[in-house]
Amino acid sequence: MIKAFKLYAGPDGHSYFKQGFVTDNFVTNVQHLHFKETIAKASYDWHTAPRIQYVITMKGTLEFTTSLGKKFILQAGEVLIATDTMGKGHKWKLIGTDPWLRAYVAFEANEPVNFQESL
Repeated sequence: MIKAFKLYAGPDGHSYFKQGFVTDNFVTNVQHLHFKETIAKASYDWHTAPRIQYVITMKGTLEFTTSLGKKFILQAGEVLIATDTMGKGHKWKLIGTDPWLRAYVAFEANEPVNFQESL
């Protein structure tokens, strides 16, 4: 199973996350795919996700912070499922010496999200 973190907005407008995984053999219809590289030690202040999307990290380690100050570490080989398209959002910073290499995979409208929460 592939480790995943799902970022989402609660009814109070704050961002939250759940840890879990994406499951095998689950086909997701996608709208588009694009790749991005960010230099080491970079950060991005408060923002919401522009759309519901997978962010697949190929290289780099990041610390994400929710609007209530809760943090989690995302590493290479893990998936961020960004669904917090409204509310106060989240921020991130690269930790370590590697750049962040990632693929953004945007969902089709109303597509189910492949995520199973850890127990």
